[in-house]
Amino acid sequence: FFFSPPGSPYQSVIEALGNYPQKKFYNVSKLGGDRYGWLLCFILDTLPYSIRVLFESSIRNCDGFIVKETDAMNILDWKTKQNNVEVPFCPARVVLQDFTGIPAMVDFAAMREAVRNAGGDPAKVNPACPTDLTVDHSLQIDFSKCAIQNAPNPGGGDSQKPMAKLSPLKVQSRKPPCRGQTGCKGPCSAGDASRSSGQFSAQIENTPLLCPFHLQPVPEPETVLKNQEMEFGRNRERLQFFKWSSKVFKNVSIIPPETGTAHQVNLEYLSRVVFEVKDFLYPDSVVGTDSHTTMVNGLGILGWGVGGIETEAVMLGMPVTLTLPEVVGCELTGTASPLATSIDIVLSITKQLRQADVAGKFVEFFGSGVSQLSVADRTTIANMSPEYGAILSFFPVDNVTLNHLKHTGFDKAKLEVMEAYLKAVKLFKHDESSSREPEYSQVVQINLSSIVPYVSGPKRSQDRVAVNNMKSDFQACLNEKSGVKGFQIAAEKQNDIVPVQYEGNEYKLSHGCIVIAAVISCTNNCNPSVMLAAGLLAKKAVEAGLVVKPYIRTSLSPGSGMVTHYLSSSGVLPYLSKLGFEVVGYGCSTCVGNTAPLPEAIRNAIKQGDIIACGVLSGTKNFEGRLCDCVRANYLASPPLVVAYAIAGTVRIDFETEPLGTGFDGKSIYLRDIWPTRRELHTVEEECVISSMFKELKEKMEKGNKRWNLLEAPESTLFPWDLKSTYIRCPSFFDKFAKEPVSPQPIENAHVLLYLGDSVTTDHISPAGSIARSSAAAKYLTNKGLTPREFNSYGARRGNDAVMTRGTFANIKLLNKFIGKPAPKTIHFPSGQTLDVYEAADLYQKEGIPVIILAGKKYGLGSSRDWAAKGPFLLGVKAVLAESYEKVHRSQLIGIGIAPLQFLPGENPSTLGLTGREQFSILFPPELSPRMTLHIKTSTGKVFRAIALFENDVEVTLYKYGGSLNFVARRFL
Repeated sequence: FFFSPPGSPYQSVIEALGNYPQKKFYNVSKLGGDRYGWLLCFILDTLPYSIRVLFESSIRNCDGFIVKETDAMNILDWKTKQNNVEVPFCPARVVLQDFTGIPAMVDFAAMREAVRNAGGDPAKVNPACPTDLTVDHSLQIDFSKCAIQNAPNPGGGDSQKPMAKLSPLKVQSRKPPCRGQTGCKGPCSAGDASRSSGQFSAQIENTPLLCPFHLQPVPEPETVLKNQEMEFGRNRERLQFFKWSSKVFKNVSIIPPETGTAHQVNLEYLSRVVFEVKDFLYPDSVVGTDSHTTMVNGLGILGWGVGGIETEAVMLGMPVTLTLPEVVGCELTGTASPLATSIDIVLSITKQLRQADVAGKFVEFFGSGVSQLSVADRTTIANMSPEYGAILSFFPVDNVTLNHLKHTGFDKAKLEVMEAYLKAVKLFKHDESSSREPEYSQVVQINLSSIVPYVSGPKRSQDRVAVNNMKSDFQACLNEKSGVKGFQIAAEKQNDIVPVQYEGNEYKLSHGCIVIAAVISCTNNCNPSVMLAAGLLAKKAVEAGLVVKPYIRTSLSPGSGMVTHYLSSSGVLPYLSKLGFEVVGYGCSTCVGNTAPLPEAIRNAIKQGDIIACGVLSGTKNFEGRLCDCVRANYLASPPLVVAYAIAGTVRIDFETEPLGTGFDGKSIYLRDIWPTRRELHTVEEECVISSMFKELKEKMEKGNKRWNLLEAPESTLFPWDLKSTYIRCPSFFDKFAKEPVSPQPIENAHVLLYLGDSVTTDHISPAGSIARSSAAAKYLTNKGLTPREFNSYGARRGNDAVMTRGTFANIKLLNKFIGKPAPKTIHFPSGQTLDVYEAADLYQKEGIPVIILAGKKYGLGSSRDWAAKGPFLLGVKAVLAESYEKVHRSQLIGIGIAPLQFLPGENPSTLGLTGREQFSILFPPELSPRMTLHIKTSTGKVFRAIALFENDVEVTLYKYGGSLNFVARRFL
C-alpha cells in the first residue's frame, strides 16, 4: 500500500537515485515528462515544503479509489485549492502511547479472531504501516518520598544554622553519606576537580542520578523502584498483551515502560527523516495520538497529533483526510541579541505566532534567521504548535539538521543517501542565497534582533524588565512608593554605602547589591542550552580572572542528575564550582525559601543601612522576602545571567557600558567579552549533550529493562483471551462480521436514547478520568470482585469494551433534555424508567429495539476521542441526527458504522415539532450516494427529510461494510 498500489498511474516516474542505482524513488519532478517537466519543476518550487510532502505521498499512494489522481492534482494546485478541498494523506508511520494504543491493538487481535472464524488466515492481519507504541502513560505516583534531599544543609532547611560551604575545587576531608541512598556507602573520593574534563563522567549512564556530595552515580532511589514495581504489578495484564503484540504482529514495535515519553522517544529514536524499505525511499511522516507529535517537524518530518480512530485507520491502510491547509510562512530575519537565550527566542516566536492567528493552519519557517536555531530550538518551537493553534510548524531539512543527525548516531553513508534523495525530490532547504522561497498564504516576519533578554522582578514574576533597562528600572523602584514594585527610598539615601568586614576583608554594600545567586534548572530552564551557557560563561570568567564576592550565597541546584552529567561531561562544572556555584542537591531549594541564612555580618549590615539587597535566581518564584527575610528585591533570570549578576555583585549595572570587573591583567572585562556565542553553545550541545543522550537512549532501547525482559507473554497467533480479565477483553465490533457485505439495513421504529442540545463535546461522550463509585462501570467491576481502590481509571481499562461502553455518556455534566438537568441519565420509554444511559441502552438491545441520538449544532466538538464513536456504537446507536457536526467526529462515526444524518438548513427538532419521545424509521436506498436526502418517518405520522452526511464514495463504501474495521477485515479474506 505504501509503495506502489496496483494500477497506480504514476509508476512511470519511479527511477534510480543518482549515484545510488540500487535505491528507487518516485521522482515527482518528472511527472510533466519531457514537454512539461520544466513547468512542473517551476510549480513545485513555489509550493511550501510541507505541501510537497503531501504531494509526494499522494503520487506514491494513488490507487484510483482511496487516493485519486484528482487528489494529487488538487495538492499540486494548492495555491488556488487551499481551504476549498479535502485531500487524503497516507503517513509513513504511526506513534501511539499505551492509553490510546491498547484499544487499537485489541481491535487487531479481535480482527484476527474474526478472520479465522470466516475461514481466513489470521496471521495475515497486521498493521499496514510501521506502528510504534510507547508504554509511558501507565506510571502513577504511589510513592513520592524525596530521593535526594537538599544539600549540603544537613539540617533539612533549618534557617537558624549557617550552611557549611564546601571549598571549591577541593575534596572534603570528611563527607557524610548520601541521605536516602542505600547505594552510597558514605565517604568517597571524587578526585580533584581540576583534572581534565574527559575524566569527568563523559558518558551518561543508564541511571543518571548523582550523589550531590560526590558527583558519582548511585543506584535508583527507593521511590523510583517502588513506583516501577507498582506499575508492573497494576498493569501486568496490559503489559503482557503488549508484549504478545510485539511478538506476533508485523510492523509493530513496543517500547517498554521506563524508556521515555512517547514524543521524546519518537524524536530521539524512531524518527527516520527518510524511510528506506527494500531499497525504496520516501519521506518520513507520522501521525500520533500524543499532542507532542508535532515536535518532529523540527527535524523536517511532517507530523501532527490525531485521535485514536484516525491512527487506527492509518494502521488499517486508510489515509487521514484533511482540508488542504493554508500555509503561513514565518520569516526569521536579523541576528538575535548575544544575551538572548534559546528560551527567550522560543517564547518570543510563540507569542508572535499566537498574535498572528495561525489557528488550523500549517506554519513553515524560512529566512536567514533559521540557521541560527539549533534542532533543539526548532523542535521546541514545533512542540509549541498547540499553544498558538497551528496544526504543525515545519522546518525543512537543511545542513543544521544533517549535522544534528550526524551527532545522534546516523550512519554516514545513510546520511549521504538521505541528502541526495531530499535534494532530488526538492525537500532539502539550501542556503538562502541559492534558492527561491516558496509562495505562502501569508507571511509573518519576525526580526530576531527585536528579541531581547528579560528578567522579572523585583517582587512579582509578571513584572518583566529588559536587561538593558535593568539599572534604570531599579532606580525607578527605589523612587516609587511602596507597592508592587516600589521601595520608597528617600533620594538622599539612595546612594548610601555600608562597609562590612567579612572573612578578613572589607566590602561595601549598597542598594541593589547581590547577596543570593542561585542557578536552578527547573521548569523552562531545563533546556540544556541555557545551563551550558551558564557553564561556558563561568569558564570564560574564571579564565579571565573574574571572581564572585565570597559573601554572596551562590548555589547550583540541577533539576536532575542528567543536568550534572552534561555539565560535567562538557567540562564546565569545575568553573561553576570555582565561582561558588556548586551542586547542592536535586530538590526545590531557593525557590521555596530553603536558602541557608546569610552570614550574620551581612544580615546586620543590610538591616543597619536599610539596604535593598537583591537575590537573582533562575527559578519561578520571587515574592518579596521569599528567599530571605532581609532580601527585599528578587529577580528571575536565565542561568547565565544569574552568573553574570553574581560576578557584577549588583543589579545597578549597564552591561553595555560598565565592566563586570577587572581581569588578571588589570583590564576591564565586559559581559560581551565572556558571553558564549550561539555557535559555541550549539557545538558543545551537539558534541557533549546530544551524542551522549542518544547513545544512552539507544542502549536503553536495545537492552530493554529487567522487568520487561522477564515478563512472560504468549506467542500464539491468536490472543488467548482470559474471560476473567477486567483489563483486556475481545470487543464485539465483529459479532456480525460476514464474508460479503450487505446493503445498509433500514432503521425501523428506533427510540431516541438521548436528546441533546448544542456543542456536545467528545468529553461528554467518551469515558475519561477516574471511575465514579456509583457508575455503571463501577457496578460491573464490583461484580467482578474488585474494590474501589482497584478500579484504576477509564484510560487504563481502554482494552475492556465492557468498561468503556458503560462509561460512555457517563459524564455528570451531560445535559439530556429528557431529564432537564445535568446527569448521565435517560428515559427507557417502553417502561418509563429513568436509568443510567448504559442500563437503558442495554434494555433496548435486549428488546431488539434500535436507538438513535438527537442533537443540536456542533455535535462531537472538542478533541478527537476514539471511544466517542466506539462507545455509542456498542450502546446500539444506529444513527445520529444533528443540526451540524464537528468534522473529525463525523468521519469517526462513519468509520465505526454509525450514520451521521443532518437536518435540512433551518430545521431542527423544535421547528419540526419533535419531542424525542417518538419512534423513528429511516430507509437507506440500495444505491446510497454522498449527501443523499433521506426520508424519515415518525410513529406520530410526521415525515421529514435529512441529509446522509457522507462526503465521498469512500465514506459510503465504509458505511456499507459496517465501518473501517469490517472493511479492512474483509480485505484480509
